[in-house]
Amino acid sequence: MSATINPNGTLKGKVALVTGASRGIGEAIAARLAMEGAKVVVSARTAQEGESRLPGTLAHTVERLKAAGAEAVLVKADLAQASERERLVEEAEAAFGPIDILINNAAITYFMPVQDFTEKRFKLMMEVQVYAPFHLAQLVMPGMREKGWGSIVNISSPAGIHPKQPYSGGRGGTVYGLCKAALERFTTGLASEVQSDGIAVNVVSPGLVDTPGVAVHGLINEQTKDRVQPIEFIAEAVYQLAKADAKSMTGRVDYAEPLLKELGVKPSELV
Repeated sequence: MSATINPNGTLKGKVALVTGASRGIGEAIAARLAMEGAKVVVSARTAQEGESRLPGTLAHTVERLKAAGAEAVLVKADLAQASERERLVEEAEAAFGPIDILINNAAITYFMPVQDFTEKRFKLMMEVQVYAPFHLAQLVMPGMREKGWGSIVNISSPAGIHPKQPYSGGRGGTVYGLCKAALERFTTGLASEVQSDGIAVNVVSPGLVDTPGVAVHGLINEQTKDRVQPIEFIAEAVYQLAKADAKSMTGRVDYAEPLLKELGVKPSELV
């Protein structure tokens, strides 16, 4: 049975904002939320063909969702800029109303040793991967508080785990790991602040997923190819957290496959 949009699904009446949704994991998450009846706003820097060297655009994501019967709009935005983040939320709310679900998936990543890292690249990664989720949460939480319900899901990575000895020299992922560790600590801290407002805040990491971004960094090779996980796993894990009740599921730092096993859920096919 092929996947379909259920307009009366568990997210009926909810508005979801998904960043980094022009391709890969963000696009898959947008599809999974739309399948449950959410109105979806997708955002990234790449809206149309020719704006990135990587395949995938926001226009394609919206076309995919609308073709399946979902309600979706795109808002092109550079999350490295505060004014762009503010405009993103303003346009998203103008389209569908206050945001109920925020998925912080966007990332800009450089892999190189600390010695070679420039200040510009360091600050850009921190801005997009740490401060942008922080700022977007600030922007959407008033609407969530007013409704007494909201869900924020931050996308992390196993890179946030401390390296284990004996060391092998690493792959230049120290700054990336720093960003993800900070994102995870932000998640649990914010969860403790807003649980009483009915807002769930969780973080989930995918396994190794074959996406255009992963391909650029050469993360899939002979040593790692057996660990590649279908993109449906992370999409399903995010959906399960996105619908969470803050009373019972918040402040979680999860990994996609173990979370689904814990919940007894199998990944759904995507539209």
